[in-house]
Amino acid sequence: MTETLSAKDGATEAEPASSRERLPDNQSGAVADLRRTGINPNFWYPVAVSASVRKKKTFAATFAGERIALYRGDSGTVYALEDRCAHRQVPLSMGVVEGDVLRCCYHAWAYRGNGRISQIPYLPKGVARPPRGVRAYPVREAYGLVFVFPGDPRKADTTAFPDLPQFDSAKHKTMTFSRTVHCHYSFMHENLLDMNHQFLHRGIVGKLQPKLLGYDTGPQSVEARYLFTHAGGKKNRGANLLAADRIGGSKSPDVITIRTAYPYQTLQLVPENAELPAFSLWVAYVPEDAEQRTNHVYGLLMIEKPPIPGAIHLAWPLIRRFTERVFAEDRVAVEAEQRAWDEQGEDWNHEVFPLILDVRDVLRRNGIPVRPESALCGAAAFCGSSPLASPAPHAEAGQPG
Repeated sequence: MTETLSAKDGATEAEPASSRERLPDNQSGAVADLRRTGINPNFWYPVAVSASVRKKKTFAATFAGERIALYRGDSGTVYALEDRCAHRQVPLSMGVVEGDVLRCCYHAWAYRGNGRISQIPYLPKGVARPPRGVRAYPVREAYGLVFVFPGDPRKADTTAFPDLPQFDSAKHKTMTFSRTVHCHYSFMHENLLDMNHQFLHRGIVGKLQPKLLGYDTGPQSVEARYLFTHAGGKKNRGANLLAADRIGGSKSPDVITIRTAYPYQTLQLVPENAELPAFSLWVAYVPEDAEQRTNHVYGLLMIEKPPIPGAIHLAWPLIRRFTERVFAEDRVAVEAEQRAWDEQGEDWNHEVFPLILDVRDVLRRNGIPVRPESALCGAAAFCGSSPLASPAPHAEAGQPG
């Protein structure tokens, strides 16, 4: 059931029923440690910027300790394979692209885009049949990013793909972010959703006063609405431009809506008296290592173009510089949180904000236990007992299939 905190209830006095009896995330052990919860693989995750996967080239990507070899064939299609040759386990991302086939750099075993071996050049006739192929991931290219489905491939077609209509809108220009952050992905959700940390950015945005207007929480999502008022101090020019203010800035309040809809996160800013958002942010935090203590942030910031032709291009460097500075400060904070967790060996947080307690519940409920040992097997689909495993056709000597 969805619970709403109304503005008249106040940001600190009202508390959703789901969090009233919940113990804090500390040493009590009453609540599972969120930082040991892995992200659910049964969603579409970006693992590369499209421009990084060049034609007839490979790209080494990762998802939660699984190494993935991306390559773009002559047809322009991007394929995603387990990044280890079935022969000697050498990374296929070190290989050579021939047409739409990927050939291992070591003994020249060739793989189709579906992971099946198409050729072993020196295989004599009559010898024992070669091993299976490697896992192929469902892959889609959209919004300037390459997405893979690292979970059960049978669920790929029925799992919702991110819908970002503003990306292709002529009224918007999109800024893409791709950065590695050394922390568990849950710290990122908390950082963006809890806007009470604006003191961290005081040197960039001045004195901002966020007021929680209300929030809704459900089994897979939490959405919060804040009223932002600038109460003094120097405000970065890029911040003014991003919020669609004049160069001199504006003291009018803005409404920011932030939503964690598992596993993605979005943010929209709507200036006072405006019908459409000045900008929208879509972001995914993709774990890189098996322990999931490092994540790669892929963000798409879709900014409404001002009515003056060409003005967005002039403002672009200032907006980029502003967003990079804010992100850098956030990264310092969340990486410090991760270091504290590493030193303490568990979560000693004493959270007081009901909104964050709720988003932690969403991330726990929809996540899976972290199992670092599973990474030793590479793609679990070819470990024998996995329901995903299926024999690949055997290769023929000499002739590519």
